[in-house]
Amino acid sequence: MHKDSKWAKEIISLQNKEGAWGYFHTLSEPNKNPVTTEQALRRLEILGYTIEDDCIQKSVEYMVKCLERKIEIPDRREKTHNWDIFTDLILSTWIRRFTKDISIANKIADIWASIITSAFSNDFYSNQEYVLACNQAFSQKVWGDRLMDFVNFYHVSLIADCLDVKTEKLVFDYIINYENGIYYMSIDKAACELPEVFESKNASRFLRVTELLAEYKNNLYKLDYVVDWLNKHRNQDGKWDMGASSKDNISFPLSDSWRSKENRVNDCTYRINKLLNKIV
Repeated sequence: MHKDSKWAKEIISLQNKEGAWGYFHTLSEPNKNPVTTEQALRRLEILGYTIEDDCIQKSVEYMVKCLERKIEIPDRREKTHNWDIFTDLILSTWIRRFTKDISIANKIADIWASIITSAFSNDFYSNQEYVLACNQAFSQKVWGDRLMDFVNFYHVSLIADCLDVKTEKLVFDYIINYENGIYYMSIDKAACELPEVFESKNASRFLRVTELLAEYKNNLYKLDYVVDWLNKHRNQDGKWDMGASSKDNISFPLSDSWRSKENRVNDCTYRINKLLNKIV
């Protein structure tokens, strides 16, 4: 619906011949590049692009080459955590958001699923077991906050379909109640806490968190509180308006312009209906 928007055309025009957009990681310095590969992929995914599209296929091929160590992402190697393990994590996450047919990415997902399963082996989360499993899985000491705290966008996305039913339930409950929220999702409170204001950027971020949690298919019924909240804010026409302040240039806008309220309402309604179709 939004693949022909000016937003998509602008992003695709910036893709280089390798399939990347300058630096890879969102937190990397942009330097001369107006968008990172990760930011471009996130925006294109929201606008409806899939592995069937040339720009995504090209980017996935680039990320596979990075995983295979044929080329390196151009980001500065960070010394605060295991850089290679971290980059394998983020590359595999983005590959698997578009396709589950890449064996090297699936292998990394299975490793992390095994680690997190070990961490919940006693029916509750044990950081000691998590650290032990990490160090054993990678045959080295793993360090750094971005790896040692699995409640972040990458881990949560990567393992969503890799856990057995029992472990998935334990992991989902832990994530949704984690008081600091899911890291890299721009929200600093538990996912089970509803936003105070519906017409806000925070509400849009809350929807992004819910969209991520909706990948845990065996626990969708636990998102009924989100369904109730959304239905409460539906207008008399059966649509939603999250207000002009919800524009974050990530999830919104979808249309070329929000100068028209109708476009904004249509964008909000499209996104919310898409989410409801997943969780109801």
